[in-house]
Amino acid sequence: MLQSGLYLKRIKGAAMAKVKISDVAREAGVSLGTVSNALNHPEKLCPETLKLINETISRLGYLPNQSARQLAGGATKSFGLVLPRLDHGFSLQIASGAHNEARKHGYDLLIANADNDDILEDHYLRYFMGTQMSGVMVQPMASPDWPPAMTKMPVPIVHLDIHCSEPGYYVAADNEAQGRIIAELAIARGAHHIVVVGRAAFMQLTLRVLGIHKALALHPDIKIEVIDAGEWNTAADGYGIGAQIAERPADERPDFVVGLTDVLASGVVSALVDKGISVPGQVRVAGCDGNPLAWSGSVPLTTVAPPGYEIGRKGVQLLMEQIENKAPAKTKHIRVGSAARTVTAVAAEDINRQELVRPFLLERASTQASSQTDATAINLGAYL
Repeated sequence: MLQSGLYLKRIKGAAMAKVKISDVAREAGVSLGTVSNALNHPEKLCPETLKLINETISRLGYLPNQSARQLAGGATKSFGLVLPRLDHGFSLQIASGAHNEARKHGYDLLIANADNDDILEDHYLRYFMGTQMSGVMVQPMASPDWPPAMTKMPVPIVHLDIHCSEPGYYVAADNEAQGRIIAELAIARGAHHIVVVGRAAFMQLTLRVLGIHKALALHPDIKIEVIDAGEWNTAADGYGIGAQIAERPADERPDFVVGLTDVLASGVVSALVDKGISVPGQVRVAGCDGNPLAWSGSVPLTTVAPPGYEIGRKGVQLLMEQIENKAPAKTKHIRVGSAARTVTAVAAEDINRQELVRPFLLERASTQASSQTDATAINLGAYL
């Protein structure tokens, strides 16, 4: 210990000399290879050795030279994640799942917020490519006509929250199942007249409407009305439509309203309550995208939540699949939980890898019968 202390003083007193990896190895009493594994492959070390090396790194102030690694032609042990925004619970869940899965494989995760700007999104993608990330994930902005960002990628890339038939790797919630699940709930609650609110401006919303129609096709006695208006992220639009619904005569008013997003549904709930319409007593209301940041109204909102955490995890797993060159060579039909997905590959460079993750129902007070308790109340911190 005395010798170690003298060595520390020598390092600190050498005009703030830069600490080298060999200094860490000598101080911790391990080999250079063991320190290298701690930095690049921590899963290979036992917890005690990893703790010892990390404590030594912190004590000496050692900083790995990422620039030197890049100049040597190696990629960093990092993934990049480009998100369209950070004010939606779904994107936050994706980030959480991706972070935990990346750490499991010994990778860091750097997150960029494109702030709903396609130019900024492209800038961050190119930045991550240029800094030699090991792989990049991107959740593109909501768009009615989305094309893949780049045709040729220098590193593995996975697109999140995207349904696409073009070659590439994609992970998305099963949006058609979201619509079907919420329609089945309306049927189970005895709905006779269902109104669907929201302009289906892009693929995810169109698939939700399709799922609703498919579920109700087996119930011709239930009236379905689609109000193709209201921007997906504008609560005021939902409020305006809700006010119009409230002003209808009682015999023309729906008994169940589905907002294609939780933001729209929350606006409808607020308008109905303000106009003296009981939710869920007279009209039940549900959302369809699992956004906890839209649940601040007086009536807890029922929704069908896409498992963003799982989408983030699957995104990292597809990056690892590309890195390890384990891409499938033939068409396959695979299941993730209870959700089917199809993998189609003609050649390695022509693979279309689409994973669909099944959403789940969160029924809360806005659709429950008065005799029910809020059995599905959840810890939002855990959910995020």
